[in-house]
Amino acid sequence: MKKLIELVGKFRDTRIVVLGDLVIDKYIFGSPERVSREAPVLIIRENERDIRLGGAGNVVANIRALGGRPRPVGLMGADDIGEQLMDLMANRGINSEGILVDPARFTTTKTRVLGGGRNTVRQQMLRIDRQSDTRVDPSIRAILVEHLNRALEGADALVVSDYGEGVVEAELFDEVMRITREKTVPVFVDSRYRIELFMGADTLIPSEPELFSASKLNVATETGLEKAGRWLLQTAQCGAAMVKRGKKGVALFKPDRPTLKVPAYGPDEVADRTGAGDTVLAAYSLARSVGAESEEALCIANIAGGISVTKSGTAVVKAEELKRALEDVC
Repeated sequence: MKKLIELVGKFRDTRIVVLGDLVIDKYIFGSPERVSREAPVLIIRENERDIRLGGAGNVVANIRALGGRPRPVGLMGADDIGEQLMDLMANRGINSEGILVDPARFTTTKTRVLGGGRNTVRQQMLRIDRQSDTRVDPSIRAILVEHLNRALEGADALVVSDYGEGVVEAELFDEVMRITREKTVPVFVDSRYRIELFMGADTLIPSEPELFSASKLNVATETGLEKAGRWLLQTAQCGAAMVKRGKKGVALFKPDRPTLKVPAYGPDEVADRTGAGDTVLAAYSLARSVGAESEEALCIANIAGGISVTKSGTAVVKAEELKRALEDVC
């Protein structure tokens, strides 16, 4: 584990470009009072609100918290939510020059209502999504490619965080792979709906449900998971596939290597799994970018994800937290 701690220490100032769907996560916290007379619904007395970076933005925030220097590339709307997104980036010292305003879209927002007392676990009661998922105009896509090309100058890696909102389309990913091959930049991908289409990436990082959706194989069984992981390697011709298994941990598939399975880090009871996959993606990509083997990066990412789920809502894991956890494991 000493080597893993040393690798985390190298995260500082590692340059990672993040291409994907930028989201604002809104939280409304309140206390349940009674059932409404107007309809059979609970009345929640609002206590406070919070906004956080979500989607690819949460990957960006986690890379920054772990010591890296993220360069986000993506789209936002010409709206107040987009301005809030830029403010959150600026407050973290993140260079947002690669974020393009698309006047035909609005900034995706996910609003969660949570009920509970201040000293109790707050339970999510409702989520409202306002989502842009229309195709990106070719002229906007061309500018986005220019932004990506500039951002990749001197970069250590590219992370693709695809939440299915139309930014990372097939045409754009073809350009991504062309540019990254020219610049010899590794590519790490997490796609919500179509992981098998990201051909030639260094590592694909789906969850079990995402792998099931792509392969149609029963990943709930160990045999089915093995078949699905091998299917993904062959179909996407990727260097590795790391599958996020929730409370079961993670599994790493590589060509001509036995599957590596690591149990989840931390307690069985978790506070919130929201955004934990983003933390795993950020930690794995940083580790690989500083020279970690995929097996080492898997262990680092698994522990980072285990820390994330102990926190409420979309959260980040800091480098010092990760180092302390690694020391405890030792």
